[in-house]
Amino acid sequence: MKHVIIGNGPTGLVAAEALRRLQPDAEIALIGDEAEPPYSRMAIPYFLIGKIADSGTHLRKSHDHYAKERIHLIEGKVVKVDAQAKQVEFASGERLPYDRLLIATGSQPIRPKVAGMDLANVHTCWTIEDARAIAAKAKSGARVLQIGAGFIGCIIMEALAARGVELTVVEMGDRMVPRMMTAKAGNMIRQWVESKGVAVHVKSGVTAIMQKDGALMAKLTTGAEIAADLVICAAGITPNTAFLAGSGVAVERGIRVDAGMRTSVADIYAAGDVTEAADFHTGKPELNAIQPNAVDQARIAAHNMAGGEAASGGSLAINVLDTLGLISTSFGQWQGVAREQGGDGVELIDDANYRYLSLQFKDDVMIGATSIGWTDHVGALRGLVQTQAPLGDWKARLLADPTCFMAAYLATAQKAA
Repeated sequence: MKHVIIGNGPTGLVAAEALRRLQPDAEIALIGDEAEPPYSRMAIPYFLIGKIADSGTHLRKSHDHYAKERIHLIEGKVVKVDAQAKQVEFASGERLPYDRLLIATGSQPIRPKVAGMDLANVHTCWTIEDARAIAAKAKSGARVLQIGAGFIGCIIMEALAARGVELTVVEMGDRMVPRMMTAKAGNMIRQWVESKGVAVHVKSGVTAIMQKDGALMAKLTTGAEIAADLVICAAGITPNTAFLAGSGVAVERGIRVDAGMRTSVADIYAAGDVTEAADFHTGKPELNAIQPNAVDQARIAAHNMAGGEAASGGSLAINVLDTLGLISTSFGQWQGVAREQGGDGVELIDDANYRYLSLQFKDDVMIGATSIGWTDHVGALRGLVQTQAPLGDWKARLLADPTCFMAAYLATAQKAA
């Protein structure tokens, strides 16, 4: 059996290792388009801070790991999938046959169509090569403008602040991390960040970047102008699917997969950030670029590529973020559902101490939660959401005092488990 995996990040590597355990005699090829061993993008901020060398980002530290596992690493850019011939084609024109194919190409950074985005000293921060370039320029005292304050943007911001730069962040949404936090929570994070010396502009976009007086000047939709020595674009990501044109693989916002990570084409599977998989709560196809979901999908895909029968229970939103020392989390349908659909919720707000808790319910089941400043037992919030255990009388108790969520978990979700 010849297994080919496009994408050598955590998703692709976990799938390759699972396939090796399941099929000791199979041929396994793992393709990456960077001149690097498989590495974790989530480790890049630690490289930027200086806590690790670039080798510290590598997913497997042993130099002979891939040889021992008999996983053939291939460097190359796949530009086409020929599903009829069961081959992948590289930019070089070379072709590689497969029996089963896994697409684990993840996402790529969005570069807004703004004049000046191609200037020197304007970077994305997505690859280790990007990080090397940024580390060379983001010296203490340098003026840095960051475009975007989403989840990835906040991780990058943490690393930049640790480097001692003079940092300004511009976010088009009405709050920081708008796809992870409620309005109150996102603005609480903004106030915290500003108290640490970072300038934040919300409801603002960059309309142009130009060179001025030996530096860069960014114009905002508000009319403001911001001078910078370095601009970092963290304006979001999009699934990396362009090479699938003409393959027959169904792609909407991402690759459509079933519960077994099968695509619309026989013997082609997909897993990770590139997929549009069923949501845990609604069952509807959703993009959910979160690493725990990605590696779960990788294992499911591997089992089915090896002839097994494994199915996903759905993709669950799981976000944990450290923003300049302020810990925040969100799980499940943190934004809640409408009252006419059985929705209910409670918020606990402590602005002075940067503490916040939001619990969201559908009937007597907790479907989502958001927290700021809570570090003890926050895993219980995920447990309550993921087990979908009926709360019974505990719902009223949580509405009256949301801080008793750990007791509610022990009495309901853990008991059910």
